[in-house]
Amino acid sequence: MTRSLSRPSRRTVLGGGAVAALAAATGAAPAGATERGAAWPTEFPLPDGWLPEGITIGRGPYAYMGSRADGAVYRTDLRTGEGRVVHEGGTGLAAIGLKLDHDGLLYVAGGGGGTARIIDSRTGALLRTHRLTDPAGHFVNDVVLHGDRAWFTVSWGPVLYGVPRGRRGEVRALELTGDWEHTPDVINANGAVSTPDGRGLIVVKMAAGELYRVSLRTGRASRIRLTGADDVVNGDGLVRVGRTLYVVQNRDNLVSVWDLDARSRTATLRRTITDPRFDVPATAARFGNRLYLVNARFTSPQTPETTFTAVAVRR
Repeated sequence: MTRSLSRPSRRTVLGGGAVAALAAATGAAPAGATERGAAWPTEFPLPDGWLPEGITIGRGPYAYMGSRADGAVYRTDLRTGEGRVVHEGGTGLAAIGLKLDHDGLLYVAGGGGGTARIIDSRTGALLRTHRLTDPAGHFVNDVVLHGDRAWFTVSWGPVLYGVPRGRRGEVRALELTGDWEHTPDVINANGAVSTPDGRGLIVVKMAAGELYRVSLRTGRASRIRLTGADDVVNGDGLVRVGRTLYVVQNRDNLVSVWDLDARSRTATLRRTITDPRFDVPATAARFGNRLYLVNARFTSPQTPETTFTAVAVRR
């Protein structure tokens, strides 16, 4: 991994002016973003000791990355690699998976705290906290926006939680049934994306290396048949573009690329993406023709002095 990058402090000022701020607030991509993107940096640093895991990108060229250390959120301008902390977090908090909505709200999975937090990405203000689970023995891992809810995966329990997107409505607990069998003491549900037909979710079971199609009406989970490879062990973050599914396999230091059939019953391995800069990438987000991944470095010391980066690869 490159170590020549200058390390940002947790107070680095992000440039870009009023136009960039407006783009971030509205989610509008700047004109010609994909054409200019070829000159944008493909690696940028995060603050030392950040302990990243989740990343999300909206329609504008800004990546938001959460911290396992204290639940803070860092925003980087993809055009320059410069960034700053937009939400300070706090003692005992964690930001694992996160997703940016079209209205500028960030939905953040709280890990072992058992919470879902909603943060204003423009001001950094914490708007709401939902207690999803008892913190003991549970881990809220990832989130996907689908329909009128943000759906959160729980790694140590066979359930999904649907948090309303907006100010009204109750949290919905959806028990996973069908082919889903919960295995104690390992990471079960991790990353999630919507299905191509919009009727449900695809959820990866990390330790088992399996993909499931989940009905949000009934909770029934049907295992997706894999061809071209036996499993997606260490599957963490998921990204879907049309019927192409990207599975970040963290400790394998690769992204496997799968073709889904129309009903997400089968997935066929097309290729894998590797890069010498990968250092246990956890999750990914797409902007233009790139995937941006955060290096969680789970196999390295997790200290306040540990360095971290995010990298971009062509998808």
